[in-house]
Amino acid sequence: MATDSQPQPETQLDTTVRSHNYYRNAVKKHWDPHEIDLEADLEGAAELPEPAFEGLKQSLALFGAGEESVTEDLAPLAVVLDDIGDQMFLTTQLYEESKHTDFFDRYWREVVHTEEERRGQELSSPTDEKWFNDPYDELFERNERAMDRLLEDDSPENRAKAHCHYHLTIEGILAQTGYYGLTLAYGENEPELPDLPGLVEGLKLIRSDEGRHVGFGMAQLKSLVIDGEVEADLLRETVGELVPLVQKSLTSDDGASSEGGPGPSPSDLSEYAYNKHEQRMRQITTASEKIPEVEELTELEA
Repeated sequence: MATDSQPQPETQLDTTVRSHNYYRNAVKKHWDPHEIDLEADLEGAAELPEPAFEGLKQSLALFGAGEESVTEDLAPLAVVLDDIGDQMFLTTQLYEESKHTDFFDRYWREVVHTEEERRGQELSSPTDEKWFNDPYDELFERNERAMDRLLEDDSPENRAKAHCHYHLTIEGILAQTGYYGLTLAYGENEPELPDLPGLVEGLKLIRSDEGRHVGFGMAQLKSLVIDGEVEADLLRETVGELVPLVQKSLTSDDGASSEGGPGPSPSDLSEYAYNKHEQRMRQITTASEKIPEVEELTELEA
């Protein structure tokens, strides 16, 4: 009887790499934005004072526009990455960004419009320019330019900048901070406002997806740094220029939060965003630090 172990034949996929594991995680955690129950949210929206209802609409508009933008802007990265595991993961991310856009669109049509009709108000649009401030627009315009640049010059530096804009800043800092604020404002622990459990459930599921997205981008950046293809200072400089735009998007006079309102204050949100920036950067640029598991990447604790 032969005792020597047989050599393993080469297979099509490397099932041990992070991107494949993220792909499989996405398959297992599939969810449908149209299966989330919004009945209780209709009741909760009816109890919102008018200023709070307007604040909710602004927050939803910001999230919806952001999800639509990142859905549109991810394609260049899918074009330039040549690893099959990376490509398979990015197909799930494109699909998930589309689902997130679908969720916020559905919430606006079924909850916001229904409540506006009940109040005798003119139906609003989530794409109205009144919901967005200049720093928010600038942040997403920079992201689009960084992603499109890959199609012209796919260099390690441009890949790093693209990941810094998309995965690290918009998803890892801006979106995470927004989820933090909305979940605390409309969850069970906020006594000033009625619960919106459908919204909170949707945010929870979206956060679960975003954990994979952020982890993928962080891992790509960490590899670029460890392999010596880019300097860590490039990441710090790129994100350092973007964090002030994140803070102003969330806290300026025409932004998504106000002092004295429900949930975290603008100053709390600004501090939360900065802390997320410092945390992500340390995990990427310190060789001994590991990229956290998906669930840890989307924890809401400050």
